[in-house]
Amino acid sequence: MTDATPSVPSLRRHSLDAVLAYAWDAEAFTASDVMAAVALTRSTTIDVLDELVVRGLLIEMPNARAVGEYSKGRPARRFALRADAGLVVGVDAGRGHITATVADLRGVPVATSRLSIDPERDSPERRRRAAEKVVDATLTRARATRDDLVAVCVGVPAPVDRSGRSPIHHDGFWQRMNPDFVDTFAPWAPVVRVENDASLAAVAEHAEGAAVGYDDFVALLAGERFGAGLWLDGRLLRGAHGGAGETVAFDRVEGVGSAYGLAPRCVDAARAAIAAETLPGSTLAEVPPDDLDAKRVLDLAASGDPGALAVAAEVGGQLAIVTGLLGSLFDVRRVVISGAIAAGAGPIIAAAAEALPAALHLPPPEIVASPLGADIVSIGAVAAALESARARAIDLEAFRLPAERARASGA
Repeated sequence: MTDATPSVPSLRRHSLDAVLAYAWDAEAFTASDVMAAVALTRSTTIDVLDELVVRGLLIEMPNARAVGEYSKGRPARRFALRADAGLVVGVDAGRGHITATVADLRGVPVATSRLSIDPERDSPERRRRAAEKVVDATLTRARATRDDLVAVCVGVPAPVDRSGRSPIHHDGFWQRMNPDFVDTFAPWAPVVRVENDASLAAVAEHAEGAAVGYDDFVALLAGERFGAGLWLDGRLLRGAHGGAGETVAFDRVEGVGSAYGLAPRCVDAARAAIAAETLPGSTLAEVPPDDLDAKRVLDLAASGDPGALAVAAEVGGQLAIVTGLLGSLFDVRRVVISGAIAAGAGPIIAAAAEALPAALHLPPPEIVASPLGADIVSIGAVAAALESARARAIDLEAFRLPAERARASGA
């Protein structure tokens, strides 16, 4: 990760950060509103608000009398975050696609672009060029330039350490998925963050998904392969090499056998049942094996088809083992089934909840479906970019005081 170097004295910085944090989550507000939420004197509060206006992070709004909300006495000054003061970019650099979303400082999307990638012709250099192309195209759609960016976050299907880099993989896969994006985008924005895609799913779930208000949960990307984003004790867990939550260990778990996700498990179980002719009276039995996909199986299960429900129960039993393992290792309250498959995973989740072993000793995690759909990594990337921008805003060049800019330029 790249970031700015702190330059504001600590006491002043504390006041600036406290007021800005309040402003970022509030609508229009007054100095009295800030004082009620932050332990600062009125004079300090007003001084800090004025400085944040000069820095370009806040805007002074029409006063209460001007908008018809105040009629007597001196009208209170009103302020709000300048959501258009900068932009962030969240990038989902998946194995077969790259999606970029440009958002304002409230996290509201301004523009999105997507590019498909042929995994068979992939290389680190092609992936870097593709990512740059998609982000540039998205900025153009947003009628913005690189100069407007304050933070970039890229999500990749590989372990990522605290510096934004991935460890060496025996066949080079992790290097292809993360060809040092932290260096690629360093010239584009003062803050660059690269994260594992499942970790960004956890960020998204905590920000606006099925884990809002939860300090201990796992976001389980569960489509083609399992990937676990771990959120423990109120923070994202990475590990020494970014490998916390890697699921290759599932290869050695009896009853699970691999890191393949719910989609291929549904298809494999359905094909096996059709081949064994164990689905009498089931519409699923009439589906040609080559036409099977997870959506069809789960749609039939949701409609009550007995064969599809049997398949869901089999896959749910495997999910129960995975959930039990995660619950036992990490003592989480929730396992959130994330990604595109979550929308139809209800029958599997119901079967898994019923099959969860009672002998875990710890209370078993609740299994829930994410509401965020297939765009969850993009949502998490935007949220993570915004989180990093918020933490460093006071130190960013774009928001320095005019005198600081003059000193930095040597004027």
